[in-house]
Amino acid sequence: MNFSLNLNKIALLRNARGEDYPKLEDYAYRAIDLGIDGLTLHPRPDQRHATCDDVLSISSICKETNIEFNIEGNPFSEPTATYNGFINLVNQSKPEQVTLVPDSLDQITSDHGWNPNFKINKLSSAIKNIHSFGVGSRVSLFIDTIYNNNINYEVLDYCLKVGADTIEIHTGPYSKAIASNNFTIIDSLRLLLEKAKDKGLNINAGHDLNLSNLSHLKNLNLIDEVSIGHAIIVDALNYGFDDTIKKYIDIIKG
Repeated sequence: MNFSLNLNKIALLRNARGEDYPKLEDYAYRAIDLGIDGLTLHPRPDQRHATCDDVLSISSICKETNIEFNIEGNPFSEPTATYNGFINLVNQSKPEQVTLVPDSLDQITSDHGWNPNFKINKLSSAIKNIHSFGVGSRVSLFIDTIYNNNINYEVLDYCLKVGADTIEIHTGPYSKAIASNNFTIIDSLRLLLEKAKDKGLNINAGHDLNLSNLSHLKNLNLIDEVSIGHAIIVDALNYGFDDTIKKYIDIIKG
C-alpha cells in the first residue's frame, strides 16, 4: 500500500499569515526523504489552501525526486481571474494521477463521491480531455461505499464506462464507524473492494484516515494507495512532523 501525503493543510496554515511560511516545498522534501510514495494537492477555485503556483511547484518536485504527483479536484471547475481552471492545471502539471471529485465551490471538504447517475457523456468527455494530454495519467474517481443504503457496486461499472482506471473510496463513514467501535463496516467494504479488483480497477482510499483506523484498511490487503493530510497535521502537533510521518509509514508499510 502506497502513501500519498496531502499538503493542503500546510498550505492553509501558510496562507493564514499571507507569507511563504511554513514553506510548502520544505515539507514536501522532508516527507520524501522520510519515505513517502507521493504528494497530493487539491487546489480549489478560491485557492484557500493549495494554489495554482503550488501545483506547479510540487509537481516539479515530484518529477525531480521520481515520486507520484496526484492532483485532486472537480474537472468542471472553470478558469477565473485568479484560478487556472482544473483541466488547465492538469495539463500544466502533467501529474501521474488525477483524482476527480464532485466538489461544489462552497464545500469545506470532499464529503461525497460521484453519483452513478451523473451524466456519463459529460464526465467521460472530461476524462478523454485529460488523456489527450498524452502523459499517461491514471484517472481516479472519488466514490461513496454506500449508495441508496446498499453497497455501491453500480458505481464500479460507471467508473469503467467513463474511462477511469482507479477509484478512491470515501472513507469518512468508515472512519466514523471505527471510532464508534462498529467494525461491521469492514465486511461490506471488503465486498466492494473485491468486486472492484475483479473488474480490474486500482483502489485508493482517503478522508479521515488516521493512526487509529488505518491498520484495518491495511489488513484488507486490497488497497493500493492511501491519501492522508488533515490527520497528519493534527498528529504533528503531538509528535512532530517527522515522527508523525514515520508512524504512518510504519502502519502503511508494516
